[in-house]
Amino acid sequence: MSRTALILTALTLPFLIATSAPAQTLAASQDPVYSAAGELVPPTQYREWIYLSTGLNMSYIKRLAGMGHDMFSNVFVKPEAYREFQRSGIWPDKTMLVLEVRGATGKGSINKQGLYQNSAIMGLEVHVKDTRFQGGWAFFADNGGKPARQIPYTADCYSCHKDHAAVDTTFVQFYPTLLPIAEKKGTLSAAYLAEQPQAAR
Repeated sequence: MSRTALILTALTLPFLIATSAPAQTLAASQDPVYSAAGELVPPTQYREWIYLSTGLNMSYIKRLAGMGHDMFSNVFVKPEAYREFQRSGIWPDKTMLVLEVRGATGKGSINKQGLYQNSAIMGLEVHVKDTRFQGGWAFFADNGGKPARQIPYTADCYSCHKDHAAVDTTFVQFYPTLLPIAEKKGTLSAAYLAEQPQAAR
C-alpha cells in the first residue's frame, strides 16, 4: 500500500467507525445520546467524569425498617458542565449527572472496622438537563446498559428535586465542592433557602 493510501486510510477509518457504530457505542459522548425512540443511551465512561460526592444510606424519604443492607451513592458529572458551574454557578444545557449506587461491605481483606464499596452496582440513574424536556430536566433509570425510557414526570423524583434542590433541581447541597460556589454566585434556589435556619441565610 502506498504512503498516500495509508494516510487516507488513517484519516477516514475513524469516520467510518463512528458512522457505522450502533447507538449504544455512542454513549462515550459527553453529551446526551438518544435512540430513535427518544431513549437515553447510558453513558459508558461516566467514571472518567468529575466526581462530586458519595453518600451512605441516603434517602429522601423515611428509610424503611429492616432494609438489611447498606448502600453508597456516588455522583459524577460531565467535566464541561462542572467547569461551567464553577464559572457561573449554573448548569449548562446538556448537563448529565450520574448517580451510581453500590453495595457496602464491612468484612473483607484486612478491614476491621467501617464499610467500603464493593463491585456490585445496585442501581444507576442519570439526571439530564436538556431543553427537549418539560421543565428542562429529565431522569432515566438503569436499563441493564440498554437505552432507557424517561422516568415519567409523575414520579416523586421530579417534585422532590423541584421542591428541595439547592440549584436548578439538583442537590448541590450534598456536593461539598459546589455548594460554596452556588452561595458565592447567588444561584441557590428560593425553595432551598426557605428550608435553611434563619442564621444560615
